[in-house]
Amino acid sequence: MAEKKMIYLQPTPVRIWHWLNALGIVTLCATGAQIRFPEYVTLFSEYKSAIILHNTAGFVVAISFSIWFFYYAFVARSMGKIYVPKADDIKVGIFRQAKFYFLTYFLGWDNPHHPTPEDKFNPLQKSAYLAIMFVLVPLVSLTGILLTNVDPLRGLIIMMGGLKILMGLHFLLACSLCAFLFTHIYLATLGHTPFAHFKPMWTGWEEDLEEHLEEHLEEHHSPVAH
Repeated sequence: MAEKKMIYLQPTPVRIWHWLNALGIVTLCATGAQIRFPEYVTLFSEYKSAIILHNTAGFVVAISFSIWFFYYAFVARSMGKIYVPKADDIKVGIFRQAKFYFLTYFLGWDNPHHPTPEDKFNPLQKSAYLAIMFVLVPLVSLTGILLTNVDPLRGLIIMMGGLKILMGLHFLLACSLCAFLFTHIYLATLGHTPFAHFKPMWTGWEEDLEEHLEEHLEEHHSPVAH
């Protein structure tokens, strides 16, 4: 049997960032639920403990975001290439990928996008990550910073509509981030195996699916003696 060709898809700094970010967001969701609904959610023994852990997790996510931004902007210098959709992605690619996720995956069709180190994400992922990393995460962080510094930033909070408006905005943004987390986990299972997309985030390496597909087609069309 021919040896499978592997591609190095996720460098070590990216994997470190990913798991720091994942741990931080999960912690934020859990502690945030208790802070918002203390009468229903009692994951932590004390309300104050949930607040302290929530603020700490927010700090971790902010540091993680800084690592991500610094790496792609100044080390890899590939921020625009990897995260910004191209014209063809917007015109055709997004709809083609959405069709795969909602329909053709369940019919056994091949994923139209095959990741490479230079083109990791499909058009739908690029669009989602662009909104998440450049809009949602900064806004969640900003509103969180304001809420943890109410007294010194009271004037700015009043300019934004007051504490209730700020708390409501932070909650809605947090719900969006939590919804993205569940969607992200589900879509990650839609590889050629349920854990195919998880492995690169542990090892950095992913199987070259284009080569795998070519071998499959050759086998399918080769004459077989009966």
